[in-house]
Amino acid sequence: MSEIELVAEDAKLVTMARQARARIGALEGAAVRDGDGRTYTGVTIAQPSFGIGALQLAVAAAVAAGATTLEAAAVVTEASALDASGHSAVRDIAPSAPVHLATPAGRPFATITAE
Repeated sequence: MSEIELVAEDAKLVTMARQARARIGALEGAAVRDGDGRTYTGVTIAQPSFGIGALQLAVAAAVAAGATTLEAAAVVTEASALDASGHSAVRDIAPSAPVHLATPAGRPFATITAE
């Protein structure tokens, strides 16, 4: 995986996603920035009665706070690709917002900009 350069605001999303992931030792961490510049984080949750992906949770938190669009998102993961459910969650409210993927060490390796 080759590292890509992010603008400062998007690099901050990666940092926030890493911190969220580390806080509970989650499989993935995610962060999104809404159209007003507010940020929301999420982590992968896997409980016996329910589960939700990190990016889905971050998007849900943004929507619950009243966000109607997203500027960008970041996911810190060991996977090599963005999961479909997280991708769909972002695209539901932001058809062209970039989704940055980063390693657990915080190195960005991909950006998804459209479906």
